[in-house]
Amino acid sequence: MASEIPGSTRIAGSERSTVHSQSATLRGVVLGVLLILFSALILTVRVRPTDDVAQLRVGDVAQRDVLAPRRITYVSAIETEAARARAEAAVAEIYDLPDASIARRQIARARQILDYFDSVRADVHATPDEKRELIAAVNDLVLTDGVIGGLLNADNNQWVIIKGEIVSVLDQAMRAEIRPTQLAAARRRLPTLVSLDVNDEAARIIVAIVEDLIQPNTFVNDERTAEERRLARESVQPISVTYEQNESILRAGQVIRAQHIEALQALGLKESDLPSLTALGTLAYVLLLGLVVGMYVWRFRPRPLKHPHYVWLTFGLSLVFLAMARLMVPGHALLPYLFPAAALAVTLGALIEVHFGMLVAMLTGLTVGQIAGGSLELTVYATVGPLVGVISLGRVERVNRLLWAGIYVALCNVLSVLIFRVPSGSVDPIGLLQLVGAALVNGALSASLPLLVFFVVGNVSDITTSLQLLDLSRPTQPLLRQLLLKAPGTYHHSLLVSNLSEQAAERIGANTLLTRVGAYYHDIGKMARPYFFVENQIQGDNVQDRLDPVTSAQIIVNHVRDGLDLARKYRLPADVRAFIAEHQGTGLTRYFYQKALDAADDPAKIDENEFRYPGPRPQSKETAIVMLADASEAAVRASNPSSIEEIESIVGKLIAERLALGELDDSGLTIGELREIQNAFVQMLQGAFHPRIKYPERFRERATVHTSEPDAAEPPPSSDSASGSGGTPPAQTFDTDRRNA
Repeated sequence: MASEIPGSTRIAGSERSTVHSQSATLRGVVLGVLLILFSALILTVRVRPTDDVAQLRVGDVAQRDVLAPRRITYVSAIETEAARARAEAAVAEIYDLPDASIARRQIARARQILDYFDSVRADVHATPDEKRELIAAVNDLVLTDGVIGGLLNADNNQWVIIKGEIVSVLDQAMRAEIRPTQLAAARRRLPTLVSLDVNDEAARIIVAIVEDLIQPNTFVNDERTAEERRLARESVQPISVTYEQNESILRAGQVIRAQHIEALQALGLKESDLPSLTALGTLAYVLLLGLVVGMYVWRFRPRPLKHPHYVWLTFGLSLVFLAMARLMVPGHALLPYLFPAAALAVTLGALIEVHFGMLVAMLTGLTVGQIAGGSLELTVYATVGPLVGVISLGRVERVNRLLWAGIYVALCNVLSVLIFRVPSGSVDPIGLLQLVGAALVNGALSASLPLLVFFVVGNVSDITTSLQLLDLSRPTQPLLRQLLLKAPGTYHHSLLVSNLSEQAAERIGANTLLTRVGAYYHDIGKMARPYFFVENQIQGDNVQDRLDPVTSAQIIVNHVRDGLDLARKYRLPADVRAFIAEHQGTGLTRYFYQKALDAADDPAKIDENEFRYPGPRPQSKETAIVMLADASEAAVRASNPSSIEEIESIVGKLIAERLALGELDDSGLTIGELREIQNAFVQMLQGAFHPRIKYPERFRERATVHTSEPDAAEPPPSSDSASGSGGTPPAQTFDTDRRNA
């Protein structure tokens, strides 16, 4: 009978765990779907504005005067763009230097044409009409009949002068800069270049031929022109527009221009147009983020998210911050920089786990960028600060950690603003100062809002916050004061267990603050009957000797139930109550069970359940550490080891025992972590229970001052039981849960 009950208990516990897991999974899926639907709704649905100003579009006619409700200065993208366009247009086209090769080419062509004219003039077989036709056939020239006739009728001496002057005038003209737009002006200047010794008829012929041969010798340099215009555009600082309070933005009957719409949006009187993202696209975006979160939860299974309170908190905070982002980010110049994206990440990172907070930070940054129409600046701004804040925070074991997290967030925010704004010159000094101020305020909100959430959540729900744990860790807490006064031995034992547990938790990366506080309160149930527990008894007076084994076992077992009752009365958080319920698991008060078996006429009639703790087994690493620390401290104290090897053997056997009995199956501890826990316990217990030097009588008083424990052998304490007296060996006298697998 005794061997069947533990197995059936473990099977039943496994079935309950499976049902609970399935229920939690179903609840998570339902809430995830609801979160996706509500998020898509927030991102896509616009509340119909009741004010006609919000409906205005460019080209409409204002039906009434619109005044600025407050003073505002904002950077006008429209005015800035117009000023930059004017500066760009003011930059003239930049031309290359005159190309001498063009002049040489044209002079060479002129000589070819003149040689051709020589051959035509010297042709004795051609008639005058044929000569005219041959000269008119030259493609590069368009000559009138008068010019052709003068060319053919000129005598040889005159022709020689004309030829030389044509080359000279063309050479002079092509040496000057001639742009395509200046070609006509250059042709008009040709008569001034002809020698004054030439008669008018010859000058007319020279000008007629040269004006057809002259060509532009310099052209626009497109690259240099574009660069100069770019520099001119960038030199224009952003233009700020200021409206004083009650200054008129629109007057009745005025046609709406883009500048009016911009001013209304800056004042928050009109929302900006929705991004070109359809409702289906928004839903797809939210589904993608939901998939990322779902994969993370399924893969890493954060322990707090197994509890409904944490799931509902995540659900509610996500929707609240999404709605805040939807209201603060679009259509505003300064409000997006005040949106405390880091507060959500820091809150969830502190309450759930750091890696989950980092995921929330990245998803929040992406969502802010999506709401802002794909703004890279706001995406980086809303991602980097929260990420650094969560990473710097870790577990909030001191309130000043939140303060430092807020400082880091503020610094990252300021750097993000400067990185994007200063190189581009997109803000004036006043605007930049406003953005920097908003970034600093954002950092302050990122530290203060989590504190507010911790305070509210810790008082209205069963969620354990760092502030609660810090408060509960104070020695002046009423419950700890009562434990010290009513059960001083248990209080001392709890302090030792807390030291052991904290060191072990730190080594394996568990929550040290929660572990320490849980260890403080794990045995508060002993206050109900303190003198039934050996650590609170006067040596030689054990009241358990006068009770039957069943009654003694029930008193020992009931300290768990009594502790839970006290915890609920004093409103201890659920995570702290778990240490009370789980620090003994489903173990057996073996000493009293064996005593009952020895005293019974028929051992088969002894019900093992009467001697077993109600459980459950440890459900977290932290509660498992306290279970092992509780048993290890009591076992080492009872055994009074004389060497570190003995301490190591006792702790190792005890951990192996708990592992073999399945008490650690639900804790998530690995074999490697159990080794680290054992090493931490051995190191700490060695310092607490090292051998003492027996001082001579005259130095006893001084030795008492200089040592932490009395020289006289102290009665072996037990973590959770009292024992009988007499010749029973210590290992069997005290119920320290040292059971053989």
